[in-house]
Amino acid sequence: MNLNSTLFAQLLVFFILAWFTMKFVWPPIAKALDERAAKIADGLSAADKAKSDLALAEKKVVEEMRRARETATQARGVAEKQAAQLIEEARAEAVRIVAAARQAAEEEAGAAMHKAKEGLREEVAALAVAGAERILRKEINAQVHADLLANLKQEL
Repeated sequence: MNLNSTLFAQLLVFFILAWFTMKFVWPPIAKALDERAAKIADGLSAADKAKSDLALAEKKVVEEMRRARETATQARGVAEKQAAQLIEEARAEAVRIVAAARQAAEEEAGAAMHKAKEGLREEVAALAVAGAERILRKEINAQVHADLLANLKQEL
């Protein structure tokens, strides 16, 4: 065989193989590589978007935590004010109850003392009447009157 014809035949087979590869094999490979590159690019952009969304969400969380703390602080302040007000109202009510109880006790003691005085007055009046009755039943004698008054004093 001739070296030139072999070289020419190999060159012809190489070009046919190159054409076949470019026409039928290379487009699906290029298409697959392009799809893969697009998926990678989409994944990277999604990762960047997720990263920015995460940063935004973290900012929102920090803001919500700040608002929650402020709200809790305000609620605690309102609750403390209400508690202080309730304590003050309870204290005032207790003072009113104690004052009313003291006044009722004083009135009751005054009424009991008045009742006791009235009872004593009635007893003294009864004894005076009884003493006068004894004096009037007996004859008038200074010594007898003095003895009766001494007895009356002892009875009182």
